[in-house]
Amino acid sequence: MIFSTLSVLALVSASFAAPAPVTTDEYVRAPTGFNITSVGVIGTGCPPGTSYALVSDDNSALTAVFSQFYAFAGPGVGISDNRKACRLTLGVKVPEGYSFSVNTLEHAGFYQLDKGVTGSQGSYYYFQGEINEATARKAYEGPVLGKDYINKIDFEGAAFSPCGKDTVLNFGSDVRVNNANNKNGYGAIGTDSIQFRQTLHLSWKAC
Repeated sequence: MIFSTLSVLALVSASFAAPAPVTTDEYVRAPTGFNITSVGVIGTGCPPGTSYALVSDDNSALTAVFSQFYAFAGPGVGISDNRKACRLTLGVKVPEGYSFSVNTLEHAGFYQLDKGVTGSQGSYYYFQGEINEATARKAYEGPVLGKDYINKIDFEGAAFSPCGKDTVLNFGSDVRVNNANNKNGYGAIGTDSIQFRQTLHLSWKAC
């Protein structure tokens, strides 16, 4: 994945030069003073009291944990159970002189899919008042008898927080199961016996 920053524009042959790419050398160690100041939760996959969020000790990641986030499909299962979604609205304190983005998503849970049944998990994030939104999605295909999983996927696009300003991070996720190719097949994805966990790995830069 390539992140982009604004560069000084130069007029060359009657056209503007493209912005210079951001390299990993421009990223810095996560600063101190970063934390979550408020949490708002809404969605069919996160009833009140079933989710929470926390910051890692080294400020390099945010983790959201859900205890009732799952979707399933099969004979007799209502269509509303085929997809569940949740959005977290996180107020975050950002140290002066720093900005961050989310570069990868690590998610852990459980899925079980009969032959011809598919499942997927998608996520997105953006900062309040900003136009850039980053997305990620992972697909699964049956048959799978039942499996715990931990996957890490990159976000498409990059959204950086405003420089040195406290902000609101909106993070949304959904899980889906589709048995259209096997109407007699069952499938489920989401919470395992304990929890459904999503970890957002952060990249920091000085600004």
